[in-house]
Amino acid sequence: MGRGPFGGPGMAPPAKAKSFGPSARRLLARMAPERASIIAVIVFALASVALNVSGPKILGRATNLIFSGFLGSGLPAGMTHDQAVAELHAAGEDYRATMVDTMDVVPGHGIDSSALAHVLVLVMILYAGASLFSWLQGFVLNFAVQRSVKRLRADVEDKLMRVPLAYFDGQPHGEVLSRVTNDIDNVGMALQQTLGQILGSILMLIGVLVMLVVISPLLALIALVTVPASVVAATRIGKRAQKGFAAQWKYLGALNGQIEESFTGHALVKVFGRRAQIEAKFRAKNDELFDAGFRAQFISSLIMPTITFLGNLTFIAIAVVGGLRVATGAMLLGSVQAFIQYSRQFTQQLSQVASVANVLQSGVASAERVFELLDSPDQPVERDLAKLPTVRGEVRFEDVSFRYKPEVPLIEHLSLVAAPGQTVAIVGPTGAGKTTLVNLLMRFYEIDGGAILLDGVDIGQVPRRDLRAELGMVLQDTWLFGGTIRANIAYGNPAATEAEILAAAKATYVDRFVRALPGGYDTVIDEESSNLSAGEKQLITIARAFLADPSILILDEATSSVDTRTEVLVQHAMAALRRHRTSFVIAHRLSTIRNADLILVMDGGRIVEQGTHAELLAARGAYHALYHAQFAASTIV
Repeated sequence: MGRGPFGGPGMAPPAKAKSFGPSARRLLARMAPERASIIAVIVFALASVALNVSGPKILGRATNLIFSGFLGSGLPAGMTHDQAVAELHAAGEDYRATMVDTMDVVPGHGIDSSALAHVLVLVMILYAGASLFSWLQGFVLNFAVQRSVKRLRADVEDKLMRVPLAYFDGQPHGEVLSRVTNDIDNVGMALQQTLGQILGSILMLIGVLVMLVVISPLLALIALVTVPASVVAATRIGKRAQKGFAAQWKYLGALNGQIEESFTGHALVKVFGRRAQIEAKFRAKNDELFDAGFRAQFISSLIMPTITFLGNLTFIAIAVVGGLRVATGAMLLGSVQAFIQYSRQFTQQLSQVASVANVLQSGVASAERVFELLDSPDQPVERDLAKLPTVRGEVRFEDVSFRYKPEVPLIEHLSLVAAPGQTVAIVGPTGAGKTTLVNLLMRFYEIDGGAILLDGVDIGQVPRRDLRAELGMVLQDTWLFGGTIRANIAYGNPAATEAEILAAAKATYVDRFVRALPGGYDTVIDEESSNLSAGEKQLITIARAFLADPSILILDEATSSVDTRTEVLVQHAMAALRRHRTSFVIAHRLSTIRNADLILVMDGGRIVEQGTHAELLAARGAYHALYHAQFAASTIV
């Protein structure tokens, strides 16, 4: 439970992942908007399976034509079918006589090439049609899956906009990014690879099973012995693999978080010589990911060879029993050949289901992680809230209490009043609650007791959007996005004109250094803002707040990254910006807030002193000690 970027505590991760069944059903339920596409996929799959299943049965006719032609060519021409059977029995060739008797053999005639050609052409047409329907199935399924994943990604983005800031305080950025990118991509890949195969395999299993029973109930019973054994094996192995895949994606998120942290603070790692420790930490997490991934993939990979082995045993039994039934005349050779094809298809479909089991397990494990994010508590929904009147700028804290953790007191029964247009400076040691105070005013967190009033209106009864539209905030940590300097300044007021943007830049001394850049205001800030100094980035964020023209201004060490000369200029600009506005200034350098109308000294979540600079120095209390300690420290060489 660490303190986040806005001063909040960390949020504990979910206690445990959901089980495979509920998560898989929930994942499939997200495809409900694609009902029409799914119905089309099922229709195409049925057509493909029907044509595929018909193939071996018809191909068996070709085998019968060839075999009967072979038998007929070895018999004297001119005799009838019954005479040929009688002569073979008389000659003691009972097995041959039985086969001739059960088949359409014409003595003296060889293979009927015309009939054989017709059968082969029909089989080719059937298989071509099956391939076409299979392609259509994959084509439509691809659209359905990609649209579903697109909606899932959009839902996650919307969720991230709804969760309170406390959620991000306890989640490493790399972990959140891993869920939004890696896990969602893995869900899409799993759906794409498994839905079509599983649907096709199940339908094929049903179709093949019907044909097996039609051809020979006895051999079908032998073939079905594989099913319960395969299901038991796949279920037991799959449950163990699911745990491995959940651990794999958990460790991947942790590794991404560690990588993101290391490279964000790459300069500090170099400065403090922590490369060896960072590498050791990376290796440890990488080893955890390797072990979990290897274990999951290895366990899951056992499913297919196990089912294949069971299928081969069944194939041997079918071949032996089928051969004996042909020899006794109980079955035609073409029927046995078709049955063997069907039995191989039956085992093949079981193996295909097993082969996608690891992908499915991995995808469901990723879906569980995404669902954990989606199930995180939202910010309380705002309903029937009052509209904020024209803001004068009076801010009143009345008996406010707040705790990040219920068991750890922070702010207890705090009261203060900031008059309209007044500049209120907040000072105190680290952890005193200075940033927390302005976070409560911004409603980044909800108070536990008391009330915060803006012009007499409880801000808890005002929509957050309306409230924050009246507040401008400049943080100590700058944030710029990839884009031009002009766009970054205009972020404070997208409707601002070019003249207003230039006026804000000049007032905050951004114009001074932008004119020296080759691209001027069209200079593109790279992803890490490495083409600007820390002070220049801070000036741009101040210009952004200047352009927003807020009613209430919050400055959290806003000039900490600029040089002394620039700080003086920015202080003048901030003085102009603060005019006729209520301002809250969090400062560590006390020299910057001497002219504040009111200085609040905080310690342990309480206001221990308040007054002007002169009054507090004269009181010789906590502020006096802080002020003289700071300036005494600055003289030490």
